[in-house]
Amino acid sequence: MVYLHRTLEPFLLEASGRFPVLLVTGPRQVGKTTFLQHLSAGFRTYVTLDDPLVRELAASDPHLFLQRFQPPVLIDEIQYAPQLLPVIKLLVDRQRDPGLFWLTGSQQFHVMKGVSESLAGRVAIVNLLGFSQSELLGRPSGPPFIPTPEQLDHRADRPVHTLATLFLRIWMGSFPALHEPPAPPARDLFYSSYIQTYLHRDVRDLARVGDERAFLRFLRACAARTGQLLNVSDLCRDADISQATGKHWLSILEASGILYFLEPFHSNLLKRLVKTPKLYVLDTGLAAYLTEWSSPANLEAGAMNGAFLETWVVTEILKSWWHNGRQAPLHYYRDRDGAEIDLLIHQDQVLYPIEIKKTAQPSRDAIRSFKALESLAPAGYRRGPGGLVCLAGTRMPLDRDVEIVPAGLL
Repeated sequence: MVYLHRTLEPFLLEASGRFPVLLVTGPRQVGKTTFLQHLSAGFRTYVTLDDPLVRELAASDPHLFLQRFQPPVLIDEIQYAPQLLPVIKLLVDRQRDPGLFWLTGSQQFHVMKGVSESLAGRVAIVNLLGFSQSELLGRPSGPPFIPTPEQLDHRADRPVHTLATLFLRIWMGSFPALHEPPAPPARDLFYSSYIQTYLHRDVRDLARVGDERAFLRFLRACAARTGQLLNVSDLCRDADISQATGKHWLSILEASGILYFLEPFHSNLLKRLVKTPKLYVLDTGLAAYLTEWSSPANLEAGAMNGAFLETWVVTEILKSWWHNGRQAPLHYYRDRDGAEIDLLIHQDQVLYPIEIKKTAQPSRDAIRSFKALESLAPAGYRRGPGGLVCLAGTRMPLDRDVEIVPAGLL
């Protein structure tokens, strides 16, 4: 199997040289184990808690487990044996060497609770999602995305997406198994199996879901609203569940890496901004499968094409930050005067606006809301260069501070 290098590699190795424990979290099947095994081949013991016998030993006698699997060690699916975490803390405090333990976890809810209680100050935590476009192109290196001329110059040699190639990528999704040469698994079979595994393993462990059919309806309702403002009452009505249950399930879907909530940008001086987050499914292929788009062409021609394009753009930019080991300073802007901006990148009091359009011939009307950011100057914010991400074949200026950004440059 051909290994595709991940953007996260340099940051992870640097973090492992500074911290005794490294934790890689993310959804199932995004390549956490393959990634860490590749980086640790030949000098680190590998053990997975997916093995029931190994899991039983870890849970019943964690001291004996860590005598049997001594550091440096890679422990897969640490959420199945949280009893190991206090013992890892004792060993780390005794040895104080960097890179002793590499851990993975697919259920951030349980993992993070145990880590925060047992390993605070001793662990570096990084998030891994499915392949980014850069990783699939074999060009994983590069800084987090900001639409500055210097950054766009760095990406200038990337191929241009046609409408068909872009929606094929959106429809397929980013799970590594779907991009394995020479013959990846059938896409529908992969997603069907993925959902069954997710429902029967993670959800039962995390949410104690009694009605799996209601949960699946809820999951489909979330997928149908990707790229939209979160409306909990609508979601719960579609799934025929209570709002309390719906809010709990949303937290589970976020914790297990299925959903991402993009918060609105606000400051203390802005009292009129909408406070509701926008909901995104972190893998567009999974969202397309859940909403039953049978082909890339049907998805592109359908009513949700704009929402799926926006979801893909937001998640690609999110990956560029997370896969560099950085928190993603991403927001959207929407005020009660009607000004809307799909995405704001906020760094050092500078706001970089991004609009996303399914068009090859964008106009300046698409970015008129960028002017609303001028009202933030009294609060100390400055507007930086902006971008209009679209299907244009060439990067070019749209006005003095905004460039047309072909989707292939993300």
